[in-house]
Amino acid sequence: MSHLAARKVLLVEDDAPIAELVQMHLREEGLDVTHAASGNLGAELLARSQWDALVLDLMLPGVDGLEICRRARAMARYTPIIMISARASEVHRILGLELGADDYLPKPFSMLELAARVKALLRRTDALARDARIESGALSLHGLEIDPLARELRRDGKLIELTPREFDLLYFFARHPGQVFSRMDLLNKVWGYQHDGYEHTVNTHINRLRLKIEDNPALPQRVLTVWGRGYRFAAEAPA
Repeated sequence: MSHLAARKVLLVEDDAPIAELVQMHLREEGLDVTHAASGNLGAELLARSQWDALVLDLMLPGVDGLEICRRARAMARYTPIIMISARASEVHRILGLELGADDYLPKPFSMLELAARVKALLRRTDALARDARIESGALSLHGLEIDPLARELRRDGKLIELTPREFDLLYFFARHPGQVFSRMDLLNKVWGYQHDGYEHTVNTHINRLRLKIEDNPALPQRVLTVWGRGYRFAAEAPA
């Protein structure tokens, strides 16, 4: 039996033939799939139970996929999200990712690829949980205290609210001070996939993170830009 057995996936998709195929392929991987054929039912099921992954159609009757994504990201528990849509415009792809979706697949897509991406996200979530258990001691550097178990950041003793992705990004940087990472490196290491065209969302998250952790976001001293190469977390404390 697959090591993914008993993992609960919520599929919110109003196209019945697509939903049937997705359920079949994910269940073949040993996943426990629950299907909601409308956004309203999807939002109700999201609130009612805990899920290991969400597969959301963007365009739904009732509550749409973006709103369900917002609600999922407002919850304390982090749940991987893959958004699917026949509307393949760059605007909607970026909007979905910036609202907290982990991945985006335009229709029509390969069912095997969708299953592979769901499995990759579940493995990444497992790895982050293992890292948090192994490295349960909080990191303290440059005036920042980062607790991977509580997923909390304190800056000069003050609790700073981060989104789940912002926390993952900061924690990754803080574990590799002085090391330069390209945007594609960060997509691969922090987001868990590597596809051209998604680099914009890395810039957006770094800008938002700087607003929260830098004294002057216009002149960052913690998350530094290395022109032509990418970003690095300062090895030395800010002056």
